[in-house]
Amino acid sequence: MAANAALLEIAENLGLSALLDRAAPFGVDEVMKAADVPEAGALAFLEALLAAGLLEHGTGERQFVPCAEMAARRYEAGYLSWSLNANRPYLDHAALFLRDPETARARYQRDGRRVAVSSRWIGSRGFYPGVIAEIISRKPQRIVDLGAGAAGLLIHLLTALPGSTGLALDLSAGACEEAERAARRAEVGDRLDVVHRSIESLVDDPSPVRGADVVHAGFVMHDVVSQPKVLDGILRAVRESLADGGCFVVTDAVPYVDNPRERAFSALFTYLHASSMEVRLPTEELWREAFGRAGFTDVRGHPLGMPGSRVFVAAV
Repeated sequence: MAANAALLEIAENLGLSALLDRAAPFGVDEVMKAADVPEAGALAFLEALLAAGLLEHGTGERQFVPCAEMAARRYEAGYLSWSLNANRPYLDHAALFLRDPETARARYQRDGRRVAVSSRWIGSRGFYPGVIAEIISRKPQRIVDLGAGAAGLLIHLLTALPGSTGLALDLSAGACEEAERAARRAEVGDRLDVVHRSIESLVDDPSPVRGADVVHAGFVMHDVVSQPKVLDGILRAVRESLADGGCFVVTDAVPYVDNPRERAFSALFTYLHASSMEVRLPTEELWREAFGRAGFTDVRGHPLGMPGSRVFVAAV
């Protein structure tokens, strides 16, 4: 797993992930162009991927194809990449984060790209499939994703639901710009609105979620749990803005799950968020109480593939 993680991170940094994702043959020239490296360098790295079993020879000359287990290997590698690389500042400066967390947080931040990449690898099997199935089963006409990033989830949903429209809301201007580009590439740009705003802004202006059949928030709501009035305001704004029969789908993590399958990664995820990010993950009971305060009367939740992750579906 460690070797796979390192090789796949090199591939990501070389810009080769798109070739590995498509499960179709590709040639040396495509690798050279994507990575902007000479032929000798491209062949050397491809030889390593072949030796590791991440690639196989294609039918054509100098042609390669990702191994059949590529998705599973990347998913497994994601946990190692997130734990040791995405959170490297927290590991390297652990004592300072415990002695003087305010200074440590100001001085050391995670690399957002590493976080996004490793989270995408974990999410590919750890939580996206369950959330996608939940939303698609409802056949929503209007979908809103809060903290949507580059809108990968929404673009997937709009592709699967050709009659639907969506809105991606995110605080990062760069993410919003990438979302617009990605939507155009996927030919859903005419059905996707991108809004550069914070989730907290919904308390005063809930217009982005008004009339939505499904509102989704993935691993972003825990950032406002420390501000109960803000959390309650967001939940209430969503509940009051949903279309008839609509629901709020929240994907997030709960702290220190102690069953054998989840306990190790859940412990790390909980500890790093509390000690280094100043985020106290809410328990399932606290989530249900918050939904109840906002007026949701039908709340159900269940585990997802990623240890410690849960999806809550709240309706009236």
